[in-house]
Amino acid sequence: MTSETIISIFLGIGLAASAGFRVFLPLFALSLAAYFNIWELNENWAWIGSVPALLTLGVATFAEIFAYFIPWVDNALDSLAIPLAAIAGTAVMVSTIANLDPVITWSLAIIAGGGTAAAIKGANATGRLASTATTGGIANPIVSTVETGTAVTVSTASIFAPVIAVILVIIILAFIFRIYHKLRPRKQR
Repeated sequence: MTSETIISIFLGIGLAASAGFRVFLPLFALSLAAYFNIWELNENWAWIGSVPALLTLGVATFAEIFAYFIPWVDNALDSLAIPLAAIAGTAVMVSTIANLDPVITWSLAIIAGGGTAAAIKGANATGRLASTATTGGIANPIVSTVETGTAVTVSTASIFAPVIAVILVIIILAFIFRIYHKLRPRKQR
């Protein structure tokens, strides 16, 4: 495996994790990177760097970000966004992986890309439900701001410093696991 392949996998994992926070934002970031020739995508995914894709993903990104600031709409979006995040995570992963057999590429994309995105989105949806239940939704815009900020940070790191992005993803997943472990009901003896 070449260093180019490893870096492309790191890029995909970082963008997939970002899809767990905002579905369209990492796709838009990837579209920008392809459009400005910062990243070269697989030939089947070159269309994502086109002007129509850039505009469509840009509009979808801004609509998604602002929709998460509308009380109760944010919870409804989460129920739709969990499977969409898995799809987006898989898509960004498969579009970025370089020089691997298609079976390995798709396996990595589904497991590492889709799995990472779905795990993060599931944790976020649970957190938003808890925020809604405990604050009546008043704190949800703060949660949305943190999620969007994290998506922007991880997407940017993925494109310009993929190794740092993977480190951020590991920290995020460790944080989610730690919270899950603390909240998980203990077995009674």
